[in-house]
Amino acid sequence: MAKYKLRIKKSAAKELEAISRKSDRKRIVSRIQGLADNPRPDGCKKLSGLERYRIRQGPYRVVYSIEDEQLVVYVVKIGDRKSVYRAP
Repeated sequence: MAKYKLRIKKSAAKELEAISRKSDRKRIVSRIQGLADNPRPDGCKKLSGLERYRIRQGPYRVVYSIEDEQLVVYVVKIGDRKSVYRAP
């Protein structure tokens, strides 16, 4: 299987930096890097209504889209499970 490129939206990068615990940030970054090898890992869920997926890392969620034609995973949002699915 070919390796996917990772793209992270600027706002998602800011959301990652805003997470207070360094250990949580490291685990989230590790999960995101794993998406390059397998964009649909065990435990990922397809979100209804949009062509987006989410993975869990503790109380946090990473919302992303997959472009299989260009082999790109685009991270859209990172946040606490309570607020990550709400529209801005």
